[in-house]
Amino acid sequence: MTPPAAAVPAVVLASRSPRRQQLLAALGVPFQVDAADVDETPQAGEAPEAVALRLAQAKALAVAARHPGRVVLASDTVVALEDAVLGKPADAAEAVAMLLSLRGRPHRVLSAVYALNAATGQRASALNVSHVWMRRYSDAEIAAYVASGDPMDKAGAYAIQSRSFAPVERVQGCFAGVMGFPLADVARVLAAVGVVPSADIAAACRPFSGRCCQESPAEGGAVNRSPSKAHR
Repeated sequence: MTPPAAAVPAVVLASRSPRRQQLLAALGVPFQVDAADVDETPQAGEAPEAVALRLAQAKALAVAARHPGRVVLASDTVVALEDAVLGKPADAAEAVAMLLSLRGRPHRVLSAVYALNAATGQRASALNVSHVWMRRYSDAEIAAYVASGDPMDKAGAYAIQSRSFAPVERVQGCFAGVMGFPLADVARVLAAVGVVPSADIAAACRPFSGRCCQESPAEGGAVNRSPSKAHR
Protein backbone atom coordinates (compact mmCIF):
# COMPACT_ATOMS: atom_id res chain seq x y z
CA MET A 1 0.00 0.00 0.00
CA THR A 2 1.34 3.41 -0.97
CA PRO A 3 1.86 5.65 2.08
CA PRO A 4 -0.05 8.94 2.05
CA ALA A 5 1.85 11.94 0.73
CA ALA A 6 3.22 14.27 3.37
CA ALA A 7 1.15 17.38 3.86
CA VAL A 8 2.60 20.50 2.28
CA PRO A 9 3.06 23.30 4.84
CA ALA A 10 0.59 26.14 4.46
CA VAL A 11 3.25 28.85 4.29
CA VAL A 12 6.74 29.39 2.92
CA LEU A 13 8.65 31.67 5.30
CA ALA A 14 11.16 33.78 3.40
CA SER A 15 13.55 34.09 6.34
CA ARG A 16 16.29 32.04 7.97
CA SER A 17 15.91 33.98 11.24
CA PRO A 18 15.46 31.57 14.17
CA ARG A 19 13.44 34.25 15.97
CA ARG A 20 10.90 34.56 13.15
CA GLN A 21 10.66 30.79 12.86
CA GLN A 22 9.97 30.46 16.59
CA LEU A 23 7.34 33.19 16.53
CA LEU A 24 5.55 31.80 13.47
CA ALA A 25 5.53 28.32 15.01
CA ALA A 26 3.97 29.83 18.14
CA LEU A 27 1.06 31.05 15.99
CA GLY A 28 0.34 27.44 15.02
CA VAL A 29 1.06 27.95 11.32
CA PRO A 30 2.73 25.03 9.49
CA PHE A 31 5.57 26.37 7.36
CA GLN A 32 8.77 25.61 5.55
CA VAL A 33 11.75 27.92 5.24
CA ASP A 34 13.20 29.26 1.99
CA ALA A 35 15.24 32.35 2.75
CA ALA A 36 15.32 35.23 0.30
CA ASP A 37 18.61 36.71 -0.86
CA VAL A 38 18.03 40.36 -1.71
CA ASP A 39 20.15 43.48 -1.53
CA GLU A 40 19.10 45.23 1.69
CA THR A 41 20.89 48.51 0.97
CA PRO A 42 18.57 51.51 1.44
CA GLN A 43 18.05 53.66 -1.64
CA ALA A 44 19.22 57.26 -1.65
CA GLY A 45 16.82 59.41 0.36
CA GLU A 46 14.55 56.45 1.17
CA ALA A 47 12.55 56.80 4.40
CA PRO A 48 12.86 54.03 7.00
CA GLU A 49 9.20 53.07 6.53
CA ALA A 50 9.70 52.71 2.79
CA VAL A 51 12.87 50.65 3.27
CA ALA A 52 11.15 48.09 5.49
CA LEU A 53 8.07 47.74 3.27
CA ARG A 54 10.10 47.53 0.05
CA LEU A 55 12.44 44.87 1.37
CA ALA A 56 9.66 42.74 2.84
CA GLN A 57 7.89 42.78 -0.53
CA ALA A 58 11.11 42.08 -2.44
CA LYS A 59 11.84 39.05 -0.25
CA ALA A 60 8.33 37.67 -0.72
CA LEU A 61 8.41 38.09 -4.49
CA ALA A 62 11.85 36.52 -4.79
CA VAL A 63 10.77 33.42 -2.90
CA ALA A 64 7.32 33.22 -4.54
CA ALA A 65 9.05 32.79 -7.91
CA ARG A 66 10.41 29.46 -6.59
CA HIS A 67 7.09 28.31 -5.11
CA PRO A 68 4.25 28.79 -7.62
CA GLY A 69 0.81 28.42 -6.13
CA ARG A 70 2.00 28.75 -2.53
CA VAL A 71 1.57 31.34 0.22
CA VAL A 72 4.80 33.21 0.95
CA LEU A 73 5.42 35.32 4.06
CA ALA A 74 8.32 37.74 4.39
CA SER A 75 9.43 40.35 6.88
CA ASP A 76 12.02 43.08 7.20
CA THR A 77 13.10 45.12 10.19
CA VAL A 78 15.05 48.37 10.32
CA VAL A 79 16.14 50.54 13.20
CA ALA A 80 15.70 54.29 12.68
CA LEU A 81 17.78 56.66 14.78
CA GLU A 82 16.19 59.98 13.86
CA ASP A 83 16.35 59.76 10.05
CA ALA A 84 19.30 57.35 9.85
CA VAL A 85 18.51 53.75 8.90
CA LEU A 86 20.47 51.12 10.82
CA GLY A 87 20.38 47.70 9.21
CA LYS A 88 22.50 44.68 10.01
CA PRO A 89 26.13 45.58 10.78
CA ALA A 90 28.67 44.65 8.12
CA ASP A 91 31.36 43.84 10.68
CA ALA A 92 32.23 44.09 14.36
CA ALA A 93 33.42 47.68 14.06
CA GLU A 94 30.10 48.77 12.59
CA ALA A 95 28.23 46.86 15.32
CA VAL A 96 30.18 48.78 17.96
CA ALA A 97 29.47 52.07 16.21
CA MET A 98 25.73 51.32 16.04
CA LEU A 99 25.52 50.40 19.71
CA LEU A 100 27.43 53.54 20.69
CA SER A 101 25.06 55.69 18.63
CA LEU A 102 22.01 54.08 20.26
CA ARG A 103 23.28 54.18 23.85
CA GLY A 104 21.02 56.13 26.21
CA ARG A 105 18.81 57.35 23.37
CA PRO A 106 15.36 56.59 21.95
CA HIS A 107 14.86 55.21 18.46
CA ARG A 108 12.20 53.55 16.34
CA VAL A 109 12.02 49.93 15.20
CA LEU A 110 10.03 49.36 12.03
CA SER A 111 9.02 45.81 11.13
CA ALA A 112 7.18 45.22 7.86
CA VAL A 113 5.43 41.97 6.97
CA TYR A 114 4.25 40.99 3.50
CA ALA A 115 2.15 37.97 2.50
CA LEU A 116 1.45 36.75 -1.01
CA ASN A 117 -0.87 33.95 -2.13
CA ALA A 118 0.46 33.04 -5.56
CA ALA A 119 -2.56 30.84 -6.30
CA THR A 120 -5.18 33.56 -5.79
CA GLY A 121 -3.13 36.72 -6.31
CA GLN A 122 -4.08 38.00 -2.85
CA ARG A 123 -1.48 40.22 -1.22
CA ALA A 124 -1.35 42.02 2.13
CA SER A 125 1.23 43.97 4.09
CA ALA A 126 1.55 45.77 7.41
CA LEU A 127 4.07 48.07 9.02
CA ASN A 128 4.60 47.96 12.78
CA VAL A 129 6.35 50.89 14.47
CA SER A 130 7.65 50.67 18.05
CA HIS A 131 9.59 53.20 20.11
CA VAL A 132 12.55 51.90 22.09
CA TRP A 133 14.69 53.54 24.77
CA MET A 134 18.18 52.10 25.32
CA ARG A 135 19.95 52.06 28.66
CA ARG A 136 23.43 53.53 29.15
CA TYR A 137 25.41 50.30 28.83
CA SER A 138 29.19 50.51 29.20
CA ASP A 139 31.91 50.24 26.56
CA ALA A 140 32.96 46.96 28.16
CA GLU A 141 29.42 45.60 27.80
CA ILE A 142 29.41 46.59 24.12
CA ALA A 143 32.74 44.85 23.54
CA ALA A 144 31.59 41.64 25.22
CA TYR A 145 28.29 41.61 23.34
CA VAL A 146 29.90 42.20 19.95
CA ALA A 147 32.49 39.50 20.69
CA SER A 148 29.63 37.04 21.27
CA GLY A 149 28.59 37.44 17.62
CA ASP A 150 24.94 37.98 18.52
CA PRO A 151 24.60 41.48 16.98
CA MET A 152 25.79 40.53 13.51
CA ASP A 153 22.46 39.37 12.03
CA LYS A 154 20.26 41.97 13.69
CA ALA A 155 19.11 45.41 12.62
CA GLY A 156 20.70 48.02 14.85
CA ALA A 157 23.16 45.38 16.12
CA TYR A 158 21.09 44.27 19.10
CA ALA A 159 18.46 41.78 20.23
CA ILE A 160 15.82 43.05 22.64
CA GLN A 161 15.52 39.53 24.02
CA SER A 162 19.23 39.23 24.90
CA ARG A 163 19.42 38.37 28.59
CA SER A 164 23.18 38.78 28.89
CA PHE A 165 23.32 42.26 27.32
CA ALA A 166 19.74 43.44 28.03
CA PRO A 167 20.21 46.74 26.14
CA VAL A 168 16.63 48.04 26.28
CA GLU A 169 15.33 50.20 29.10
CA ARG A 170 11.71 50.38 27.91
CA VAL A 171 9.49 49.85 24.89
CA GLN A 172 6.38 51.60 23.67
CA GLY A 173 4.77 49.33 21.12
CA CYS A 174 5.25 45.68 20.20
CA PHE A 175 7.96 43.53 21.80
CA ALA A 176 7.63 40.93 19.03
CA GLY A 177 7.85 43.73 16.48
CA VAL A 178 11.17 44.81 17.95
CA MET A 179 12.25 41.17 17.68
CA GLY A 180 11.43 41.49 13.99
CA PHE A 181 8.07 39.71 13.69
CA PRO A 182 4.97 41.52 15.06
CA LEU A 183 2.61 38.63 15.66
CA ALA A 184 -0.69 40.53 15.42
CA ASP A 185 0.36 41.95 12.05
CA VAL A 186 1.64 38.57 10.88
CA ALA A 187 -1.70 36.97 11.77
CA ARG A 188 -3.60 39.77 10.03
CA VAL A 189 -1.73 39.60 6.71
CA LEU A 190 -1.86 35.80 6.65
CA ALA A 191 -5.63 35.85 7.21
CA ALA A 192 -5.96 38.38 4.39
CA VAL A 193 -4.40 35.89 1.94
CA GLY A 194 -6.33 32.86 3.20
CA VAL A 195 -4.25 31.40 6.05
CA VAL A 196 -5.78 31.77 9.51
CA PRO A 197 -3.39 31.03 12.40
CA SER A 198 -4.76 28.54 14.92
CA ALA A 199 -3.15 29.99 18.06
CA ASP A 200 -4.29 32.93 20.15
CA ILE A 201 -2.03 35.90 19.44
CA ALA A 202 -1.56 37.01 23.05
CA ALA A 203 -0.88 33.45 24.22
CA ALA A 204 1.67 33.00 21.44
CA CYS A 205 3.41 36.27 22.29
CA ARG A 206 3.64 36.03 26.08
CA PRO A 207 6.44 33.41 26.29
CA PHE A 208 8.71 35.78 24.35
CA SER A 209 7.63 39.16 25.72
CA GLY A 210 6.11 38.45 29.11
CA ARG A 211 3.15 40.55 27.99
CA CYS A 212 1.39 41.22 24.71
CA CYS A 213 0.64 44.62 23.21
CA GLN A 214 -2.77 43.28 22.11
CA GLU A 215 -3.93 42.91 25.71
CA SER A 216 -5.46 45.66 27.82
CA PRO A 217 -3.59 46.80 30.95
CA ALA A 218 -6.15 44.96 33.07
CA GLU A 219 -5.17 41.72 31.33
CA GLY A 220 -1.50 42.29 31.99
CA GLY A 221 -0.64 43.70 28.60
CA ALA A 222 1.42 46.72 27.64
CA VAL A 223 0.01 50.09 28.62
CA ASN A 224 1.55 51.86 25.63
CA ARG A 225 0.81 50.74 22.12
CA SER A 226 1.97 51.98 18.73
CA PRO A 227 -0.72 51.34 16.11
CA SER A 228 0.29 49.38 13.05
CA LYS A 229 -0.36 50.61 9.55
CA ALA A 230 -2.07 47.94 7.45
CA HIS A 231 -1.86 47.86 3.65
CA ARG A 232 -3.93 45.76 1.27
